[in-house]
Formats: sequence, structure tokens, C-alpha cells
Amino acid sequence: MTDAVKGHTVAEARSLFERFHHVVTTPPDQPVEDLGKLSVLAGVREFPVRVKCASLAWHTLKAALERHEHTTTE
Repeated sequence: MTDAVKGHTVAEARSLFERFHHVVTTPPDQPVEDLGKLSVLAGVREFPVRVKCASLAWHTLKAALERHEHTTTE
């Protein structure tokens, strides 16, 4: 995940989160977008209990980005 978002804007990181989340939560019998190296994790969608493990870092990133927007420096 870190390599995938490194050097990208916050908006691009959010978009990648949404795309990744879609890939790992789409039913196994449906096609999904190719996300390059991240596509290797698409296999977890066959094991719903593993989706949370595969997406935990992504959810943490999303929460950090949302919290950053609401933080003041005053």
C-alpha cells in the first residue's frame, strides 16, 4: 500500500483506496479492475474473513486522511 500511494496526491490515494476496496469486496465470480501489483490481493475476496486483514492498512490510511482534514493547527 505504501509503495502504491507514495508520491501521489491525497485525492489519488483516496481513489486508489476505493478501487482496491472494490476489488477485494467484489464477489469472486465477477471481473475486477487490474490494479497492477495490488491485484495479487484480489484472491482474498474468495475468503471473506480475510478481506478485513487485506484492507486494514487501507482503512487506517483513509482514517488518517480524514482526520488530517479535520485537524487544526491553531
